[in-house]
Amino acid sequence: MKPRKLAFLEPLLIFAGIMIYIWKLRFVHSWSWVPLLAIVVLSHVWRHQRATALGFRVQHLWDCLRLFGPVLLALAVILCGVGVLLGTIRHIGVEHAAIALGLYLPWGLFQQYLLNAYFLKRFESVLSPRAAGLTTAALFSAVHSPNWFLMLVTSFGGYGAIQVYRRYSNLWFLGVAHATLGFLLFMAVPDSISHHLNIGPGALLH
Repeated sequence: MKPRKLAFLEPLLIFAGIMIYIWKLRFVHSWSWVPLLAIVVLSHVWRHQRATALGFRVQHLWDCLRLFGPVLLALAVILCGVGVLLGTIRHIGVEHAAIALGLYLPWGLFQQYLLNAYFLKRFESVLSPRAAGLTTAALFSAVHSPNWFLMLVTSFGGYGAIQVYRRYSNLWFLGVAHATLGFLLFMAVPDSISHHLNIGPGALLH
């Protein structure tokens, strides 16, 4: 198989594996995500892609905070304000809220890593920049099916994150931003709309 075709097929197979895990394997083989992650990591090793080149670096962190920090703060204020006005803020206590946010931080970072450092980079090697960005954002949205709310949020949020990553290549900021907004969506949006932020079969239960 030609390298170009392999570069296109590889992320599609990983995406298919993720979808199978979400919809089936996690309920019967909870650790079946390990081989998928191992393949992703090995693909970086094979291509000699270092962590700093993938976006795990301090460089441009201040630029991201300076330029996008106010936007993140504004979105946070809007979400909290709407939640207060509508009476939909989740009352879980400060301690539980802090724990939830703390757990969300590494999860947000991991999702941004897969979105940008893996899928985007793989598609950029075989597609035009526009097609690679749209394809990556579409797959990111599809992973959150059938939760229409998260699919809508992640389609726009994912594409926006891709543009920031392309310019600054800093996963630390994107991970924090992802976790912050995801946590605030959990806190402010009622389960009747967010489906408790569940995806796959779990989204059908709320």
